Amino acid sequence: MRRTREEVDATLQIAKLNPAELLPTVHCLGFRPEASAAAAGDFCLLELEPALGQQLEAGSSLVIRGDKDEPAVLCSKDKTYDLKIADTSNMLLVIPGCKTPDQLKMEETHCNLTHTEIFGFSNNYWELRRCRPKLKKLKRLLMENTYEGPDSQKEKDSNCSKYTTEDLLDQIQASEEEIMAQLQVLNACEIGGYWRILEFDYEMKLLTHVTQLVDSESWSFSKVPLSISLQELGPLEPEEMIEHCLKCYGRKYIEEGEVYFELSADKICRATAQMLLQNAVKFNLAEFQEVWQQSVPEGMITRLDQLKGLALVDRHSRPEIIFLLKVDDLPEDNQERFNSLFSLREKWTEEDIAPYIKDLCGEKQTIGALLTKYARSSMQNGVKVYNSRRPIS
Repeated sequence: MRRTREEVDATLQIAKLNPAELLPTVHCLGFRPEASAAAAGDFCLLELEPALGQQLEAGSSLVIRGDKDEPAVLCSKDKTYDLKIADTSNMLLVIPGCKTPDQLKMEETHCNLTHTEIFGFSNNYWELRRCRPKLKKLKRLLMENTYEGPDSQKEKDSNCSKYTTEDLLDQIQASEEEIMAQLQVLNACEIGGYWRILEFDYEMKLLTHVTQLVDSESWSFSKVPLSISLQELGPLEPEEMIEHCLKCYGRKYIEEGEVYFELSADKICRATAQMLLQNAVKFNLAEFQEVWQQSVPEGMITRLDQLKGLALVDRHSRPEIIFLLKVDDLPEDNQERFNSLFSLREKWTEEDIAPYIKDLCGEKQTIGALLTKYARSSMQNGVKVYNSRRPIS
């Protein structure tokens, strides 16, 4: 049974409300017969920040990603969000075609009575919280079948796992832009339509070819010509692999119509150090620094700050030692990351631990804030150090 205007006015009088202070349009709400069924899970309400709402209205898509054993995340084109259910004490009504007060103000109506049907209702909704993309799985998948060169036996085995861009978008809990950016960080390349990470020994083989060519041609490391490099090294390795190596270790630029690469001394020194350290559990620091400097191309200067997030120096041992500790190999979860680091070393200076937790910082979050939350500070010989807030087994 629908309300009449007289009944509405009588209700306003009982409530002691002045009609002149209200909008003239009155919504009379009533439940559809199927509204109770619609509330049983046929739909979910999702709260969006304005920017995401505008993207949807412009035709963009939002994607929910996650395997059965993973908490779901929602991804836009360039960001990742945790999905959390928020309960509310106020019943949320789903009313198709319902007009907001701002929309009604724009309409010239006088004492209009609108009968509106409620399609469904809910006592909770999904809210989004910006989170870091979950990218550890990306490297794990690509490391299942690293690329060792065109003549490798693995390339003849059709059973080896390979992943296209679509495969990665389907399995990695991150936005497309975040995945593509991480593929660059991992120095991955697309070979035959599949994303591959080069086996480190093969990558170093390519880099050695390039640095030896630079030396033999007496080129500057800041101006390595692409065309001549491909011409000279093409008989040794595929041209696309030579160019990929130059992209990984250099910056591409064009001068007078020719393509050149400016090779990064820091990246080459870092890769050389990894090659030396990966074959030793621990390395005498003084001996390592001597061998390291001798191993890099002439003219390049090695520095320990080139190894942040790759290797750790123990200044308290005698003699001082250095060993491989890659941030890529540490857990992705914040607490697990700190547990792993504090199990390795009881007390850390901020300078030492910063490279291993920097990637955990969210938007507007600092390393200091992370340390305050997960570690306890103290002074040791005049230096501030951090140890775990909880016992480490």
